[in-house]
Amino acid sequence: MSTSKDNIIFSDIFDIKDVDGGGKKFDKVSRINARSDNYEMELTLDINNELYPLEVGEKFSLVLATSLSLTASVGNDTSGTQESWRERVGGERTLADDYEYVMYGKVYKYDESQAANKSCFVYISFGGLLMCLEGDYRHLHNISLGENLYLLMRK
Repeated sequence: MSTSKDNIIFSDIFDIKDVDGGGKKFDKVSRINARSDNYEMELTLDINNELYPLEVGEKFSLVLATSLSLTASVGNDTSGTQESWRERVGGERTLADDYEYVMYGKVYKYDESQAANKSCFVYISFGGLLMCLEGDYRHLHNISLGENLYLLMRK
């Protein structure tokens, strides 16, 4: 039996270096810039600051997962039986229960043009809130263009 660990394709702790450094463009959205502790990744992420306020100097755990299921890895199933983020059967727990902020989005760009220096960029859109994750391709090779992913965060 597979576990939720099979669904997790990236996980690290990030330290917030800047919030809205380029100026605030929207009332309820902040753009954070952070650096990860373990893999030395650079993160730029738009978040709903009303739902999940973050400040410079705070640390948070960020996970990218193909599924919220704790029991099976369904991921990007093309059989038409892909799980819905809204479905819950009688108090069933999901990976989201362990996190404070969750978004669902799609990988719209994967740039390996910096492969010579072992760096790549992954871009994901969460309904207009954007994310760019930059770092060593060894830590991002499990992410595919066009893939739907969950982003989960907790302080």
